[in-house]
Amino acid sequence: MPLSEPIAQKIHHSFAKQAMMTTLGAKLTNLDAGTVTLSAPILPTCTQQHGFGHAALSFGLGDSAAGYAALSMMPEEAEVLTSEMKIHLLAPAQGDHLEAIGRVVKPGRRLVIVQAEVFALDRGLRTQIALLTGTMVPILPK
Repeated sequence: MPLSEPIAQKIHHSFAKQAMMTTLGAKLTNLDAGTVTLSAPILPTCTQQHGFGHAALSFGLGDSAAGYAALSMMPEEAEVLTSEMKIHLLAPAQGDHLEAIGRVVKPGRRLVIVQAEVFALDRGLRTQIALLTGTMVPILPK
């Protein structure tokens, strides 16, 4: 479902201000109500001792994708913070880049339940490497 222009602009502006996502080379590649996709290259500075993408890269992308998916379902004046996030690492982050798809599972006024799937792309092969589930908290102005 398409987003309103003010919400889409708000999310693009917010994403552009995230220094961590800039450091990781992440891009916002898809934005719909309740679903956000981010992608990032597996940079040499983001690998672990075996040469795979570090779990922190998978977690950061998944958390941000899920958070923006939650924000896409909130009123324009709202912000969002992660309350808790769990990650299941399913396979090594091996390939050229990662893609994280965040989705809202259950929107709520006080809590938003989210999920993110993270995939590694390697020469045309797309492998799910992580599954995140979590809770986002809407922050509304007083």
